[in-house]
Amino acid sequence: MTAIRIDGNVLAEKVRGRIAADVAALKARGITPGLAVVLVGEDPASQVYVRNKVKACHDAGLHS
Repeated sequence: MTAIRIDGNVLAEKVRGRIAADVAALKARGITPGLAVVLVGEDPASQVYVRNKVKACHDAGLHS
């Protein structure tokens, strides 16, 4: 049995591309999908996580 190397960055870009295409198709039908986040507390790691999710949404065309 041989190992198969998976390039996570390439895979992630493919997934993000498909999501962006799906979002564009929904927007063409008048639907704007989005993500809402409720952040409880002031944990810096959580704030970074949420900030990264907001950026990912923006990149994919989602409302956040």
